[in-house]
Amino acid sequence: MKHISLLIPAGDTSLSNLEATYKMFTRSNDAVVRAGKPPLFQVQLVGLTREARLSNGVFSVQPDVSFDEIDRTDLIIIPAVHGDMQQVIAANSAFAPWIVRQYRQGAEVVSLCIGAFILASTGLLDGRSCTTHWLSADEFRRMFPNVELTAYKIITDEGGIYTSGGAYSALNLIVYLVEKFAGRDMALLTSKVFEIDIDRNSQSPFIIFKGQKDHEDEPIKRAQEFIEQNFQERITVDQLASTFAIGRRNLERRFKKATANTVAEYIQRVKIEAAKISLESSRENVNEVMYKVGYTDPKAFRVIFKRITGLSPLQYRNKYNREISV
Repeated sequence: MKHISLLIPAGDTSLSNLEATYKMFTRSNDAVVRAGKPPLFQVQLVGLTREARLSNGVFSVQPDVSFDEIDRTDLIIIPAVHGDMQQVIAANSAFAPWIVRQYRQGAEVVSLCIGAFILASTGLLDGRSCTTHWLSADEFRRMFPNVELTAYKIITDEGGIYTSGGAYSALNLIVYLVEKFAGRDMALLTSKVFEIDIDRNSQSPFIIFKGQKDHEDEPIKRAQEFIEQNFQERITVDQLASTFAIGRRNLERRFKKATANTVAEYIQRVKIEAAKISLESSRENVNEVMYKVGYTDPKAFRVIFKRITGLSPLQYRNKYNREISV
């Protein structure tokens, strides 16, 4: 039987993460027991102490055990905890050495959504890839520059460490783990019972691009604003370098450092975000939207749009246009 430690961190912990994770593993147990087989999982709620604690100041959660009572576990699951991430990490710092020790003893570790901040604070993600909620991507990159963040992904799986994207993407990761530990048939059953799209693998369609301006490089901020105000036009790196009196190589280096995008990537993302808004809210066809945001090559537009959103322009329009979908 696989022992699962579902952590109850200090702070505003996601109750939906806790309940869904607990139920999906225990329902798998119910299914195998009905088939005359022994249960697969022992799930325990693991706190900093055994004391009940409040989430949102409303709901009380009672841990089964404190983390220092567990000598060995097979799987540690870290739910999302909302609030100031520096404070969240500090409040839960006692978990870190225990998580590291368990991992080195052979346990696997999971973070759900912004639980990735607690996981990253252990150092176990350094040099590895992970994902988290796309809204927290910029903050995560600033706090953990040694981690390769792939914020468009729903799931990452690397070296016995798993992470999930935003909010209810956690459900996809739990189904993934059920499949790994209990087989494809059990995962399919779980996905049907909980009505989860088992094949969803990207949060790109849900990402709203907002120019990353939480930095102190004022000339780069002005360059970003210029791009956002003139995205319909053809903008080049040389043009920006000349406009803002910055050498080309210096501009490219500073732009990448400040925004985590190259200049070309930033221009593309601004254009595609404008295209998404038009596809969601207007009756313009794909070609009309393409020309409106400054593209003239339909193939190039489709390729870039799909790379950024995970969907073709037509798929995106059919899925998200308010007038079409009603």
